[in-house]
Amino acid sequence: MSRNLPPHPNLEHLKKQAKDLLRDLQQQDPTLKLANAQHALAREYGFASWPKLKAYVESLPRPTLVDYQSAVAPAKVNPFVGKWTANLSKSGRHPGNQFQGATIQFEVAGDTVTIIDDVIDASGGKQHGENTILVDGNEHASAERNGYVLRATWRGSHVLETVAKKDGQVAGWGKYEVSNDGKTLTISGDEQEIVLDRN
Repeated sequence: MSRNLPPHPNLEHLKKQAKDLLRDLQQQDPTLKLANAQHALAREYGFASWPKLKAYVESLPRPTLVDYQSAVAPAKVNPFVGKWTANLSKSGRHPGNQFQGATIQFEVAGDTVTIIDDVIDASGGKQHGENTILVDGNEHASAERNGYVLRATWRGSHVLETVAKKDGQVAGWGKYEVSNDGKTLTISGDEQEIVLDRN
């Protein structure tokens, strides 16, 4: 059997394919190891060995946001990546922050997340912000807010949780959750729940 690699092959996906293949092969020969399945998979894709297939995939340029938006990016692109617009009819805004509109753009590189937001406040004024956070489950001093520390944690691939503290006490929290279909982003926090649609 031969297989064709997709335009942007993903090494993690190939590793999963090898594990699935190993389960199938072990039904015929229980002594086979993962390396045997990886070698067989590489041959199916037309490579002499797993290291050659791996080296080829790692040598390819990483897909861009444009690739993602045109639906040719690999399956493992972070679901947060992209631009989102607040759907005010579905949102419950904070009583003290009745903004008129907002867009948020997420950029994700590993555990580094950059959030760029443009908000039209209650009086019609425009505000622009950009924050970069490290999502590793550890507390980090906030460059934007003096005296605050922020802990950000992935809860699976579709949920990001943040907790802000000042002087050891919780000062705020947030939960960012992308729907399973990738079309909406819900931001929950102190007295608000904002629903955004993917652009």
